[in-house]
Amino acid sequence: MSDTSPEKRVAELGLTLPEVAAPLAAYVPAVRTGSYVYTSGQLPTVDGKLLAAGKVGAEVDVEQAKELARTCALNALAAVKSVIGDLSSVVRVVKVVGFVASAPDFTGQPQVVNGASELLGAVFGDVGKHARSAVGVASLPIDAPVEIEVIVEVADAS
Repeated sequence: MSDTSPEKRVAELGLTLPEVAAPLAAYVPAVRTGSYVYTSGQLPTVDGKLLAAGKVGAEVDVEQAKELARTCALNALAAVKSVIGDLSSVVRVVKVVGFVASAPDFTGQPQVVNGASELLGAVFGDVGKHARSAVGVASLPIDAPVEIEVIVEVADAS
């Protein structure tokens, strides 16, 4: 991976870091404690609008859900940046947790969450390699098909 900043890599992918999504309830989009930033669950929204609704394996197919997970990860990066100011401060993507609203017989959650993992790899290179969980759930807020949380380690602000 080149010395290009993560923000530049996002642009090279043809993407733009969005404004931080407004919380749907009583929480903040991201919190820093020590050297770690934890994001709240990020939904596949653009400009405050959910891109798709329903269960993966029923109303939403795997490829669409994978793209939605990518959007969630982009929203998570915006939340991280809102706390640390510059994504170049990220020294490690530690963990990704993906929740997939799944039809009863759907078992492809890992393929869906790959959308988030692949984006983080493209933006951060080796620093983006992370531990991960991909969990099937009965439903998510506002009938979202996917929700992604990210934990990153950041350089000390000294």
